[in-house]
Amino acid sequence: MKINVLRTDLSEAVSNVSRAVSSKATIPALEGILIKAYGQKLFLAGYDLEIAMTTTIDATVQSEGEIVVSAKLFSDIVRKLPEEVVCIETDERMITYITSGQAEYQIVGMSSVEYPELPSFEETESADIKGEILRDMIRQTVYAVSDNNSKPIYTGSLFELSENTFRIVSIDGYRMAIRKENIDNDINSEFVVPGKTQQEVLKLIRDDEENVTMSVGQRHIMFKIGDYSVISRLIEGTFLDYNSTIPKDKKTEVVVNTRLIINAVDRMSLLNGDKLQSPVRCLFSNDEIHFSCTSTIGKANDVISCPVMGEEVEIGFNNRYLLDALRNADTDEVKITLNGGLSPMIITPVKGDNFISLVVPMRLSNV
Repeated sequence: MKINVLRTDLSEAVSNVSRAVSSKATIPALEGILIKAYGQKLFLAGYDLEIAMTTTIDATVQSEGEIVVSAKLFSDIVRKLPEEVVCIETDERMITYITSGQAEYQIVGMSSVEYPELPSFEETESADIKGEILRDMIRQTVYAVSDNNSKPIYTGSLFELSENTFRIVSIDGYRMAIRKENIDNDINSEFVVPGKTQQEVLKLIRDDEENVTMSVGQRHIMFKIGDYSVISRLIEGTFLDYNSTIPKDKKTEVVVNTRLIINAVDRMSLLNGDKLQSPVRCLFSNDEIHFSCTSTIGKANDVISCPVMGEEVEIGFNNRYLLDALRNADTDEVKITLNGGLSPMIITPVKGDNFISLVVPMRLSNV
């Protein structure tokens, strides 16, 4: 293999596909990037047996070939090369020669035969969605994906596609996030996409990205984002009937400025660290929300004014869970609905239902 390629193109591609490379793999080749030169293209892939990321960039290919090189070493070298044009050449001993200006490297590669076959699947359904919309939907729900592997199904989000509607649902047992959009779609399908996969998709969607194509198979999904493809296994299992967990009754309703309540909860959070889990008390009464927090290091109190309709209620929350829900609302004002001090808080837009966030309360002591 012998090619010339632009350093900026190569560096961006290597940086992205490296995120799908396994850091500690039983198969040594999986700690590398698969590189293939053919036609006038350079193909790069990273794969950790759960998620694969591939891309192609333009290159001047003098002779075609394939090689696997250490992802970390190759990425570090490319990032620090002095000139814009990079020459990459391999020989029959799997030595890879990298030249840019006066800088020269020789690194040991591996045969592409040692690289596991990338996942392939027979597409059963596909849907196109605007990149900006998909990015916002993932961002507003992925925070509620569980990191507890004892229930693998909740380490991913439920993607629901029905006629002209797309919904993403994430649950971790303490909170739930639902985001809905109306899209031009005529398929009915639901599947669970790992949280890690969604995070990678999120990083790849640019502001100017037009459409992302989701191609779904029996056990895998592929996101086509510009020149990149992200192929991931789907999580098998039965997802919770999330509609049944949303409280139907309401005793208290509040419309509040989102930034105002975020700042107040944030101030209470100063008394909570990683190891401290004292609840933030919220008393909804007389057109005010009284906030307080008592922990082993001190006490804090604050009050904000807003219309409170219905019964007075005192309720406590994990500050981080509450802040995550509020920060991902993406509206100037939110509507908070409560059904007593032991029922989950519901956060929605003031108008419409394009997102719903639930936060399960913490039990309060009588202190």
